[in-house]
Amino acid sequence: VQLQASGGGLVQPGGSLRLSCAASGSIASLGAVVWHRQAPEKQRELVASIFLGGSRNVADSVKGRFTISRDNAKNTVYLQMNSLKPEDTAVYYCNANIKLRPGGPYREHWGQGTQVTVSS
Repeated sequence: VQLQASGGGLVQPGGSLRLSCAASGSIASLGAVVWHRQAPEKQRELVASIFLGGSRNVADSVKGRFTISRDNAKNTVYLQMNSLKPEDTAVYYCNANIKLRPGGPYREHWGQGTQVTVSS
């Protein structure tokens, strides 16, 4: 199974992007998914998380601008980012708890990251 983050790119301040975090391959369940970001010379920051039942959290720094959602049928989690600012520039990573087979344990997987650059 692979966890793939996509959707990054170059956008002007005030613009929008939608990131996707998709689990490919045969899995039994996609559990909690977390988006992180890391800017150059900065510590990794937790951006948003969503749990299997749908409850979610977002960091104060992006509250009101970023929304996390999931499509369980597609084993995909989305991060809708609106009103982007230059300080949102970072590599965005997702990690997820994935159950490979019914009755098996959830194990943590990481995606490869996708670059988001906000600049005029």
